[in-house]
This record gives sequence, structure tokens and C-alpha cells, in this order.
Amino acid sequence: MRGYIFDLDGTVYLGDRLIEGAAEAIQTLKERGDKVVFLSNKPIATRQSYVQKLTKMGIPTDLREILNSSLIVARYLQKRLKTGEKVYVIGEEPIKEELREHGITPLDAYDTSIPDYVVLSWDREFNYDKLNRLYQAAVRGAFIIASNPDCTCPLEDGQLPDTGTFIAALESATGKPIDIVIGKPSPISAMAAVEQIGLDCRDCVMVGDRLDTDIKMAYNTGMQSVLVLTGVGTREAAVASPYPPDHILSSIKDIIYL
Repeated sequence: MRGYIFDLDGTVYLGDRLIEGAAEAIQTLKERGDKVVFLSNKPIATRQSYVQKLTKMGIPTDLREILNSSLIVARYLQKRLKTGEKVYVIGEEPIKEELREHGITPLDAYDTSIPDYVVLSWDREFNYDKLNRLYQAAVRGAFIIASNPDCTCPLEDGQLPDTGTFIAALESATGKPIDIVIGKPSPISAMAAVEQIGLDCRDCVMVGDRLDTDIKMAYNTGMQSVLVLTGVGTREAAVASPYPPDHILSSIKDIIYL
């Protein structure tokens, strides 16, 4: 038995288009007794929406098979947060909803008090006021938690700027790195995935399209890794990468042959 950890955007689908052969490959893995979870850095969708999307695409999915950066951030904060400490979120409703489901109430947008923690996430309404509030919190000692480091998110017709662009803006302003990144390639995400599967890292395979998140996480934690060429990563970049994948496949459909 092996555990397969699948990225979603660029690996299983692109936007609303399923990668050819993805449904059949994942079904084959499950039928032969392997375990499957989906691990996404994307914080602008709920886990429930992933279940609905995958199931509609022909990949029947249970909520327990979905892990995303929003959930892992919520679990991380739940363990750290002390009574009375405040959390400000730069992000969209799905990550705020996940925090509330874990008993964490983000500060209201009109509450100008300095937070103890800032969750920095993908926010398609990011503006100067939010950047300034983020900066002011950081220089006053707030602990900055980024949901994910991705600079872009792949779509069927191109890419969009992601959380990594906001991280770069803050680090440029403060002159120092943020405190922690929760999403891939963080070992926090790796441990969340293997615990969900119930196997050790060495028995798990990370399948994704990004060298700097998916493959790097696998490389650093002793997982096997598979780079698929349906998203951001390329064969040329993989050859030159300090985190080389164990396998390179044209798409997810060939995963059953490894």
C-alpha cells in the first residue's frame, strides 16, 4: 500500500477542465488499495467546494480526503492562540470561514487594534490599505502566518498572482522574512497529509506540478515525488532544480504505471 498526495490546480484539473485520464487514474489507485488525499495550497475555496467540484468531475471524494492551506492554518492557530489574543486576516471568505469553524474569530475590518497574529492569504481585493495594515502589524511585533507561498495560480488560459506576491511586498517593506509559511513546501503541510493518510513519509508519493512547493516538500520530507507537466513545472526546470523529482510524467494519467 502506498499513499498518494495529489495537488489539485495544474495536476488534477486546470480551472474547470479535468486533466484527461485523471479520474480513471485516481479510481485505479483506490481500487488496488492505495490511499489518496488531495492537498491544495489554494485558500480561496472551501474544502466542501473541492468535494463538490471533484465529484462533479467524476472523482467521488469525501471531505476527509481534502486538505488545504486554510484548514492547516486554522489547526496551527488553534494550537498556538491564547485567550484574548487577536487575529487579523488578509484573505477571502473561505479561509475566514475555516478559522471560525475552529473557534477563531478574525478581527473586523474596522477594528484598528494591533493584532497578535496576521494570517496573510490570497486576497483578490488586496489594496494599499491592507498592505499598510499588514506592515504596521508586522513592525509592531505581530506574528505573520502565510497560508501559502505560491506566486501564481495556474488556470486553463494562463496564471493569476497568488499569495506569494503579497509576501514579497511585506518582506520588501520590512527587510526581513515573514514568520512562517504553512502551505507546501512546509513540513507542517507534509505532516498533515501523512497523518491523514496514516502512513509514513517514505510510503507516500507527492504528485504535483510545482517544483518549488510540491516537489520541494517531498524532497525535504523523504517522500517520493512525481512532477506532472500539465501545470507550471517544466522538464527543463526539473533537470536544473535543487529539488529534482523522482519521476516526470506528461500527466497524472500515467501515475498508475509507476
